[in-house]
Amino acid sequence: MTAALYLVSASCRAVLSLFEGWHPLASLTLISILTGIGMLWVFRRVSNQAAIRRAKSHLQAHLYELRLYADEPVLIWRAQRDLLAANLRYLRLMLKPAVILTIPMVLALVQLDAFYGRQPLEVGAPALVTVQMKEAIDPSAPPPALEVPDGFAVESPAVRALAERQVVWRVRPVREALGVLRVRLPGGVVEKDIVSGGGPRYLTARRASSRGDVFWDPGERAIEGSSIDWIEVAYPPAEAGLWSFRLHWLVWFVVISLAAAWLLKGRFGVAL
Repeated sequence: MTAALYLVSASCRAVLSLFEGWHPLASLTLISILTGIGMLWVFRRVSNQAAIRRAKSHLQAHLYELRLYADEPVLIWRAQRDLLAANLRYLRLMLKPAVILTIPMVLALVQLDAFYGRQPLEVGAPALVTVQMKEAIDPSAPPPALEVPDGFAVESPAVRALAERQVVWRVRPVREALGVLRVRLPGGVVEKDIVSGGGPRYLTARRASSRGDVFWDPGERAIEGSSIDWIEVAYPPAEAGLWSFRLHWLVWFVVISLAAAWLLKGRFGVAL
């Protein structure tokens, strides 16, 4: 399972790397429009378009009844009852394509968040590297050692939070760089990617051992055969926009992809 997730992440990283150097909003707009088109294509293939059109017609007819028979309480009650039934039929028809679209959309959102949801460490600004241990930390034993690549400096000794089973260091990027940091333990070494400076790129904040963490923070292989549960680099969050008007990338993505799907649904012959 984790190997399959890693392959998916590697493929998405290769595609998203094509947008390195682009303005974030420009590449996000293109991806959102393509996503909207893709949703229309899937929706058309898996939904009963004829039944959806009939359900929408019935909805409109019952709405007209409410306006036409405004002075007839019995007819209004009947129209409201029929409108509710028509709404339920419409929702039932929309449920199947919505469920089918959920899995690929969740996978896509997780991958896009790795590219748009965070930014590389700022050069000159300190950041935290945290190691979560699987077992309780022995306070009498020496802490793990952290080795950083060129372009980074370790500014603090290991700080152990015994109750949380965590070890934390403060590191500072001294120039734009990317490399691999290493956490050295008596039982071996665990590595984690680290990046500073530059524009948007695919970043993995946490390398973990559990499948759940690997799914939600993809991009690196799962940790195996180690006493470490996860290693995390505290990348700052990123936003996309123009000038001072900036929003979380997911807001742009949802608005643009849904707008593209709505505007292009007629061209693709899709009833929504």
